Amino acid sequence: MTSSTAGTLLALGFVGSYLRLSQTAEMLLYVAAVIVGGYYFGREAFGDLMKEREIGIELLMSVAALVAGMMGQWMEAAMLVFLYSISEAAEGYTAERSRHAIRALMDLAPKTALVRRDGQETRIPVEQIRVGDTFIVLPGESVATDGEVIEGHSSVNQAPVTGESVPVEKMPGGKVFAATINGEGALTVHATKAFADNTLSRIIHLVEAAQASKGRSQRFIERFGKRYSPAILGVGILIGLVPPLFGLPWEDWAMRATVFIVAAAPCALVISIPITLVAAIGTAGRNGLLIKGGVHLENLAKVRVVALDKTGTLTLGRPQVTDVVPLAGRTEREVLLTAAALESRSQHPLAQAILERAKDEGISVNPATEFQSVTGAGARGQVDGVEHYVGNPKLFMDMGTSVSTLTPRIEALQRDGKTVVLVGTAQIIHGLIAIADPLRPEAVQAIAELKRVGIERVVMLTGDNPLAAEAIARQVGIDEVYAELSPKDKTRKVAELDARYGKVAMVGDGVNDAPALAAAHVGIAMGAAGTDVALETADVALMSDNLSRLPYLIAFSRRTWRVIQQNLALSAVVIGSLIVGAVSGYFSLPIAVLAHEISEFVVIASGLRMLRA
Repeated sequence: MTSSTAGTLLALGFVGSYLRLSQTAEMLLYVAAVIVGGYYFGREAFGDLMKEREIGIELLMSVAALVAGMMGQWMEAAMLVFLYSISEAAEGYTAERSRHAIRALMDLAPKTALVRRDGQETRIPVEQIRVGDTFIVLPGESVATDGEVIEGHSSVNQAPVTGESVPVEKMPGGKVFAATINGEGALTVHATKAFADNTLSRIIHLVEAAQASKGRSQRFIERFGKRYSPAILGVGILIGLVPPLFGLPWEDWAMRATVFIVAAAPCALVISIPITLVAAIGTAGRNGLLIKGGVHLENLAKVRVVALDKTGTLTLGRPQVTDVVPLAGRTEREVLLTAAALESRSQHPLAQAILERAKDEGISVNPATEFQSVTGAGARGQVDGVEHYVGNPKLFMDMGTSVSTLTPRIEALQRDGKTVVLVGTAQIIHGLIAIADPLRPEAVQAIAELKRVGIERVVMLTGDNPLAAEAIARQVGIDEVYAELSPKDKTRKVAELDARYGKVAMVGDGVNDAPALAAAHVGIAMGAAGTDVALETADVALMSDNLSRLPYLIAFSRRTWRVIQQNLALSAVVIGSLIVGAVSGYFSLPIAVLAHEISEFVVIASGLRMLRA
C-alpha cells in the first residue's frame, strides 16, 4: 500500500513538472513520496541502529535518500525510496508465496468425512476424527486422515504425499494417507491418526520449519552483510568528506558518495540464497521429497558417494522363504515351528517372512520364552524348555557350534542371492531356512541414473552375508559391497568412505540404519510416509518407496546449488560494476537506483525458478 502511494506521489511530481507546477509544490510531492515510501524501512533501519547497534541495507538506503534530498535532488530521493520499497514488497511477497505454497496441499484434504459411530454413518468435520474411528471413503473422494483399510478394494492416487505418479492398489491391511485421492472403489478405513497429527500435517509442519532454517552459505552471507554494510557506510562517508578537503567540489563528491552507498548495498546478494532455498524446499515437499533444511539441500549437492542399505532399499523389503532344509533328523515342519516360535517376538523383516511361511503351512506358533535379540546376528529363547537360537552362520560359529560341514550348502544358496538362517541349539543345528527378498524393479535404472547425475561411487552396506550381497550388487551395478555389518560397523564404514572418496549420503529405512544415517553427510530415509521414526531420524525423507526418486533428489539439489551460484555471481558482478561507476562519477543516482533494483528483481525471478519441479 505504501509503495503504491509513494509511486502515485512520484508520478504526480513528474506530471507536475511538465505541467509547470511550482517548484515548491513539486518538491512537496517528492518529499511526501519519500516519507510515505520510506517510513517502514526507515523506521526499521534506525530501530536496528539504536537497539541492536546494527547497520543494515535499510539504513544505507535511508541515508542515501536523505543525503540526496538535502542536496536538493528530491526527485532522485523519491525514485530511490519508491523502487526500494517495491523491491522490499516483492521480496516479501515471493518469500511468502514460496513458504506457503506447500500449504496448498491442505486444500486437497476433504473438509468432512463420512464416519461410522454406534452403527450410524454421519458426516463430521475432519478435525473431529478420533484415533480408532471408522470412516468411509467413496470413489473420487480424498482420504480424510491416515488409516488402515479394513474393507474394500481400490486404487489410490498418493501423489500429493509421496510424489508417486501411478495410483497404488489398496486392500484390507493397506495404509492410506490424508489428502490422497481414492479411485474406483469404496474403502472403509480405521483411523490411525487424528487430522492434526496425520502425515500430511506433519509434512507441512516439517517443510515450513525447514524453510525457516538457514543453509551454511546463507548464514555466511548474513554474517558478511553485518560487516559489509557498516564498511560501505564508512567508505561512503569518506568519499563524501575527504576529496573536498583537497579542494574538490563537495557537491560532486557528496553525490558520488550517495550513489556509491546505493550501488554497493548488498540487497541482491543477501536475498539470492534464502529465496532460492525456500522455493526449492517447498517444491520438493510437494513432490514427495521432505528436506529438513537448507543446509541439507546444500550438502546433497556436494555428495560424491551414495551408500545404500540392501533390505527395504534395494529390495522390496518383503522377504519370502524359498527353502527349508531340515537336519539332524528334524522335519521341515519342526524346523519352521522352532524358528517361528523364536521370531514371533522379532520385528525384523526376515522374521516376518518365517512367520508368514509358518502361517501358510498351518503351523500354530507358541512364542518362545525368555526371548532375547542378538543385535545384527539373530535371536535366542526357550522353546519347550530348551534354549534355541535362530540367526546367521556367524552367530553359531561364535558359540563354537560346528558349521563347516554345512558351508558348501549354505554358500550355494547364498550365491543365488538368498539369505540363510540357521536354527538349532548351541550344540547342534536343526535346519537351514533360505530367504530371498525380491529386487526393486526400478533398482537397476536408479543406480544407473545416480551415476549419470554425477555420483562417483555407489556402495552397498548390509548386514547380510557376502555372497547374497554380491549377487544383488551384480544385478544392479553396485561399485562396492560391504556385508555382515552391524549398525556400528555401518557407521564406521560411512566414515571410511567419506575419508576415501568424499561426502557420503546414506540411504536406509530410518530405523535400523539410524546410526549410519546420522553419521553420513546426508541421511536419507526411504518410504517415510506414515513412519514417525523415519520422518524424525533422517535429514531427507523420500515419502514413497520408489528408488527412482533418489537420483531425482540428487539432480534437484545440484540444480538448486547452480541457481544459488548463478544468483551470487550475478549479484557480485552487478555490485562491482555499480561501485566502479559510482566512484568514477559515471553513474548518476537514478541509473544506480534502477540498476540496483533491477538486479534484485532478476535475482528474485531466478530463485523462483525452483518453484518448478
